Amino acid sequence: MFSGIIEEFATVVAIKHDRENIDFTLTCSFVDELKIDQSVAHNGVCLTVVSINNNQYTVTAMKETLDRSNLGLLRVGDKVNIERSMLMNGRLDGHIVQGHVDQTARCTAMEDADGSTYFTFQYDYNQEMARHGYFTVDKGSVTVNGVSLTVCRPTRDSFQVAIIPYTMEHTNFQDIRVGTIVNIEFDIIGKYIARLQEL
Repeated sequence: MFSGIIEEFATVVAIKHDRENIDFTLTCSFVDELKIDQSVAHNGVCLTVVSINNNQYTVTAMKETLDRSNLGLLRVGDKVNIERSMLMNGRLDGHIVQGHVDQTARCTAMEDADGSTYFTFQYDYNQEMARHGYFTVDKGSVTVNGVSLTVCRPTRDSFQVAIIPYTMEHTNFQDIRVGTIVNIEFDIIGKYIARLQEL
């Protein structure tokens, strides 16, 4: 379980293909605090730490994860938003994030907001999935590359988010351009409500 409050970004230092899996080796400032079998969200994807070596750690992504996320597009040198699992004795500063990315979206527009930036993202709309809560609502929550954000101007297959300078500086939103593929996780509360209505 995560909150969508990014701790920092890690840098990819090595990528190794193992059949249909990919091992990503990364470095960040708190590698010495990590443990084997610990869960860390990478661009919003919950991955398990499988090895630690000096100031680097490795996680493995399987085919299902690679099919649903942008992790397969990563290259050595890329920045990845990371967050360790949430402590249950603190404040929930973002929203409830599972680390189970639903699908990817593409940045279709960036608009200056007098210091901040509006990003527009478009995703493949599936009516059946929408019936199960895979959609956005105005002022609701959405996770983009692991970042907890508030939705504005949602449509059937797109939404906007406003990024303040602090978030731009401390996450890989600084590298997002029109055409960039990002990971999105829809709000779990909406999914449960949709399921309850079905039942």
